Amino acid sequence: MTIERRENASVVTHSLAQHILTDLRSVDTEQVAFRKGLVRLGRVCGYEIIDKRMTTESVPVQTPLTETTGQRVTGLDDVVIVNVLRAATPFVEGLLKAFPAARQGVISASRDEEAGMDDDGTFPISVQYVKLPKIRPEDTVIVADPMLATGSTMATVLETLLEGSPDPETLVVLSAVSAPPGLERVSEVAPNAELVTVSIDDHLDDDGYIVPGLGDAGDRAFRTG
Repeated sequence: MTIERRENASVVTHSLAQHILTDLRSVDTEQVAFRKGLVRLGRVCGYEIIDKRMTTESVPVQTPLTETTGQRVTGLDDVVIVNVLRAATPFVEGLLKAFPAARQGVISASRDEEAGMDDDGTFPISVQYVKLPKIRPEDTVIVADPMLATGSTMATVLETLLEGSPDPETLVVLSAVSAPPGLERVSEVAPNAELVTVSIDDHLDDDGYIVPGLGDAGDRAFRTG
């Protein structure tokens, strides 16, 4: 099994995912390689979600020689992927390799760095743009953001996503690296969500950044740092 339950999240322990994450962490990994790494990691995570969370059914198939029985994944047409702009864009690109028929939504949300972290460990969050498909009860919804730090942004995103919509059959919050306080906060806001991450890191620093982390994923992916 390459997804293991730990603390408040399920961790993708697939050796390739861990290999890619090691490259993403490295300060020597430059922009192009970093973006490609996020794409590759998204694809591996997508395949792991399919293997762990989605069901299959037996179907007849005619080969050039005879009829036999094969397996098909059910529900691939009932997937919604929500891109938390901007850092998740290459991560979502990889997810779409695994879920090419997914309906897509975007939410642009960011924390106010100048305001700083509140005493309770959260940041004020600004939501600039929302465009979502209709969420149906039979859907698997994957909300992707490479960094789950304090959980402030993700909690706001989930509240925006679920407001006025039926609860989807499966709700997955996917990150590359996460911190324990963020996992705890998101679990409180969305107790029915399945938190999936490639690593649960040690802690947050005084500025709310994940340690050891991988730096600012958006800045590293888009060369804005």
